[in-house]
Amino acid sequence: MELTLHTLATGVEYLGIAILLLSTLLGLGFFLRDVYRRNTMDVAYNALREQLGKGILLSLEFLIISDIIYTIAIELTVNNLLKLGLVVLIRTFLSFTMELELSGRWPWQKNNKM
Repeated sequence: MELTLHTLATGVEYLGIAILLLSTLLGLGFFLRDVYRRNTMDVAYNALREQLGKGILLSLEFLIISDIIYTIAIELTVNNLLKLGLVVLIRTFLSFTMELELSGRWPWQKNNKM
């Protein structure tokens, strides 16, 4: 059972990394396309930042899932729970600040801009 959970957690972790890499490649591809078509660096740059930000946010979610599986299902110790709490806190902070930067609002706010 532990080997299966470890394999599952590793797979989710690799999925998070793959999402990060894929979103980076897509963002760079869209950036080059936008520069070629529009000749406006500002539009292309903003689209790249948005694509990268979305990719980072999505990959962070998968990496948190992987950390939870590792900690809760595989190595449940007080030390690992504290580490997990710190990692989730840091990643949650990163997610919130990236959401604010991308959309101009906190994740819990509706469509009102800050």
